[in-house]
Amino acid sequence: MTRRRPGTEDDLMRYNLDSELAPWASMIPDVELSQVVNREITLTPEEEQAFHDKLPQYTPGRPVDISDREIPGPEGAPPVKVRLYRPPAADRPRPALLYLHGGGFVASDLVVFDARCTEIADRVGAVVVSVDYRLSPETPFPGALEDTYASLTWLHSAAGELGVDPGRIAVGGDSAGGNLSAAVSLLARDRGGPEICFQFLDVPVLDDRMTTRSMRDFVDTPSWNSRNNEAMWRYYLKDGPAPGGPDVSPYAAPMRAGDLTGLPPALVVVCEFDPLRDEGIEYAQRLVQAGVTTELVLYPGTFHGASVIAHAEITKKMREDMIFSLRRGMRGTKPRP
Repeated sequence: MTRRRPGTEDDLMRYNLDSELAPWASMIPDVELSQVVNREITLTPEEEQAFHDKLPQYTPGRPVDISDREIPGPEGAPPVKVRLYRPPAADRPRPALLYLHGGGFVASDLVVFDARCTEIADRVGAVVVSVDYRLSPETPFPGALEDTYASLTWLHSAAGELGVDPGRIAVGGDSAGGNLSAAVSLLARDRGGPEICFQFLDVPVLDDRMTTRSMRDFVDTPSWNSRNNEAMWRYYLKDGPAPGGPDVSPYAAPMRAGDLTGLPPALVVVCEFDPLRDEGIEYAQRLVQAGVTTELVLYPGTFHGASVIAHAEITKKMREDMIFSLRRGMRGTKPRP
């Protein structure tokens, strides 16, 4: 059974949540990741429809063509399903964003992020390719990452067909999708693979060692907490070295990468009351120290996933900042070496 978060709204106020977000925080179900993996949470068709009806909505100001297709997967693996969001044709090739959804590597799908991808396609004028990568624990690391890399390779090869400028392809995503965005940037650099012009890391998962102050402190924060974070790493690394051990790959946990030079410019977004906060801040600092043009934004009073509360002033600002930074990041000008 799904439990309501223990305590009251007053209890959660010790986190000094934004006043518009606080009333929603105590209503967020306290879901253990094991419940998701073990399929202990099931919805009737009516409940599933009601859930989808509550997702953020976005009505584009101009037509955005949305279509699904299957593209070649990694060698020996199934095809990858992607959803394309294409704004009206332009006079010159458009930028593109490869989008990786969140969900702790174990959950979520393309539908949940329809509004975000539609808004980016409409307001940035970019082709968005949302990737339905394989989930753990059925497909642990590196399955999701290899699906991501195969999708990036396909997007570059299909640039002409899609009206995309191959020099203006970005990667981005939230939470686990932020991990995959950072990891595929490392992988493309190291494999000499397709060029990436920008990486958008929204509340990213980056470090399996879980030693930061925010990870220790935030054991009962809304939407995501250190308990579920620990379970997530066990599922994602199921067939490899144990989380926190010495041999975890930097392509699984990008914070472990010893060299961050030569990576694409980045936007790193963190929320104040998120166990992932401090690893995002540290990764942004390391990018800057490696000579990577990086923007770091911390939103006060927010928690992991707060952006789904669309009406709050702080979450409106989060969306506006995202659109502004994506426009800048994909405008086609390269930073000075």
